[in-house]
Amino acid sequence: MKKVFIYLDNSNIFISAQEAAVEREGEVARARVRIHFRNLLALAHADRPIERAIAVGSIPPELRQVWNRLENEDVEVQLLERGALHGSEQGVDQVLQTIMLRDTVDYNGVPGIAVLLTGDGSGFVDGVGFHADIERMHGRGWDIEVLSWRHSCNRRMREWAEENGKFIALDNFYNNITFLEGAWPGQPVADPRYAEPLQLDLRP
Repeated sequence: MKKVFIYLDNSNIFISAQEAAVEREGEVARARVRIHFRNLLALAHADRPIERAIAVGSIPPELRQVWNRLENEDVEVQLLERGALHGSEQGVDQVLQTIMLRDTVDYNGVPGIAVLLTGDGSGFVDGVGFHADIERMHGRGWDIEVLSWRHSCNRRMREWAEENGKFIALDNFYNNITFLEGAWPGQPVADPRYAEPLQLDLRP
């Protein structure tokens, strides 16, 4: 059985989750929605053996809790100083893309299943970016699965994944992979919403 390699673009998934939360639960949910990483990762690996799960991010202290949660789920986290590379989120994306390409070379002859969690398909026409790299991996025999929010996923990348691998819309699992924190002090009273159990039989 092929092993799963999970590549998480956390910023893209989280920001798009905020937009989904506003659409489903109102503007008040934007600041309270969080990703339920255990369920998100379970959706990604779908009970298949994991060879690697990795996320790359930046160091600001307000995100330390996020990285701790990921590490608690056995996700390898690589952090960059803010301002490293190009001084923007693009630098983080490039590091994750580099890891994907290194895995393609290191596992040459034994390709796995690349599960990419992002909707960012920019740069394709120039031969760079996540979309260009999953096409390279596919050409080396890798199976490709893209997990993204439908409203924010690059259309070209989504259509390519649907034709050549799998596209899994996170929208269909919104109540499973997100939760709402309770209201903070000074905010209107609001109860938390907990993530519902994940049903993998609904996964394409």
